[in-house]
Amino acid sequence: MDDRMRISDADREQVTARLREHYAAGRLDSEELDERITAALKAKTFGDLRRVMADLPEPAPVGADTGSVPPPPWASRPVYMYRRGPRLLPLALLFLLAAVILPPIGFVFFAFLKVVLLIWLVTLVVGMFTAARFRRHVRRHWQSGPGPWRGW
Repeated sequence: MDDRMRISDADREQVTARLREHYAAGRLDSEELDERITAALKAKTFGDLRRVMADLPEPAPVGADTGSVPPPPWASRPVYMYRRGPRLLPLALLFLLAAVILPPIGFVFFAFLKVVLLIWLVTLVVGMFTAARFRRHVRRHWQSGPGPWRGW
């Protein structure tokens, strides 16, 4: 197991349980137990845990191969996360800056923005009228008959 691999809470608990066993066997005193448990709970990698257990019998309790299924080949390779495509915020800021600095482009940009906002506003108003009409229709039919949606 790679010493740079991150560990889980279960790995930390396993090491602290082993440290308590070594304390019970008399290999550690109480101060050393406290120091090692603190270091184990703060550990982030397998290497950190191995350093905590290095001078005790069975120095590699975590990550030792027990003869189980070998890890898949992709587990040993590092995983790189990257973003595809251009980031939109810098492009939008660059376009806005060009629209402010260059007057002809600015006028075109703001005219396009006005058209988009006008289309959005018309869509909202039509949606409000449609919703009000639907609500009136539902109320009228709901109150007229014994069952809901009667008359449809």
